[in-house]
Amino acid sequence: MEDFGLWDVIVSMFWFTLLVMWIWMIISILTDIFRDHELNGAAKAAWTVFILVLPWIGAICYIFARGNSMNERTRRAQLEQQASMRAFAQETAVRGTSVSEELRELAQLRDSGTISPDEYQQAKAKVLT
Repeated sequence: MEDFGLWDVIVSMFWFTLLVMWIWMIISILTDIFRDHELNGAAKAAWTVFILVLPWIGAICYIFARGNSMNERTRRAQLEQQASMRAFAQETAVRGTSVSEELRELAQLRDSGTISPDEYQQAKAKVLT
């Protein structure tokens, strides 16, 4: 039985890392192909077949041909995602503040006797939904 030493472990980890990087690159390229709105369906299909049939040549050709625009599309998608997250956070913060203010006002109306406890519970349920 052959001994599997430390050097063999390091070499195996190196090749495994390269495999993971290769898979990540192919997934990134395929994601970019289908994210691109400028390409028509036939061009998307041709690039996909090219990359799946001849992966090394296809990936290198795609990176040379469309690498700059690939970076721009990725950057644009990240900016859109950040903008939507900011809008969601702001909307949630504004809505959260207004709900707490409405509940505070309802509690004051209940405490002052302007509305009954039953009316308070109904109004509170409306505010919370």
